Amino acid sequence: MQTIEAIERRIDNVQDLLSIVRTMKTLAAVNIRQYEKAVESVADYNQTIEMGFQVALSHQAVRVAPVRPDPGGVLGAVIFGSDQGMCGQFNEQIASFAIEQLARQAAPAVILALGARVTGHLEALEQPLDEAWPVPSSVAGITPLILDIVMKIDAWGARRRVNRVLLFYNRPLSGATYRPHMLELLPVQWERFQRLSGARWPSRSLPIFTMDWQQLVSALLRQYLFVSLYRAFAESLMSENASRLATMQSAERNIQEHLEALNALFHQQRQRAITEELLDIVAGFETLTAGARQSV
Repeated sequence: MQTIEAIERRIDNVQDLLSIVRTMKTLAAVNIRQYEKAVESVADYNQTIEMGFQVALSHQAVRVAPVRPDPGGVLGAVIFGSDQGMCGQFNEQIASFAIEQLARQAAPAVILALGARVTGHLEALEQPLDEAWPVPSSVAGITPLILDIVMKIDAWGARRRVNRVLLFYNRPLSGATYRPHMLELLPVQWERFQRLSGARWPSRSLPIFTMDWQQLVSALLRQYLFVSLYRAFAESLMSENASRLATMQSAERNIQEHLEALNALFHQQRQRAITEELLDIVAGFETLTAGARQSV
């Protein structure tokens, strides 16, 4: 049977753990909000880019022919995970989903893994990786890493004959739920943008442009690639923190239940100790009383 002092130490340790869990829950909630704002901002920016494509393609009589990947080329994959744990099945799900989707592709693949946790799961599944990078810890760190990824994709194309690039990341749904998602980054799906050329313009003022058409489309294309990568980062980080928030909420409930059980055990042991002391006092008193009576 545990002593009262041992139970008190366990209660103190559990209370410290509860404090840590609550802190992590608060940080996850704050991070969700900042990444949610980033997702909203990039959605607005993406709409602006699509309007730019709508203007450019509606003023060009010649349609851009769709790019067909070289059958002998290599597939590039960027898998978004996390560096930190305590986020449920976040990394396991995206790693399994990515490997399953890559197995369906009729081409060899080179993989860039983002996040130490997802890297570990991919290696456990015996999936060879080209490189593994850490993920940014804030919104400010997303843009520099996007530039590194673009340079990596360029190097893939030059050295590894990569002509198709897929992004794998978790997309947030409602609340703390998310779903693995695959996006074909390259080649660009021109059919989607060409459909925009026939859409109705949202205002009465018809847009015009004066710069060279090819330069305009090239600039829009670069922004489209940037926005696609940025959104993948922001949605993945938002899903990660949503999963961590749900995990911490569950952990908090379990710890509180364990703490209540320890407190009940502490009071029970304390009451038993008090009762035993009272019984000892009563027994001692009765012994002394009996001895006094016998002497009389």
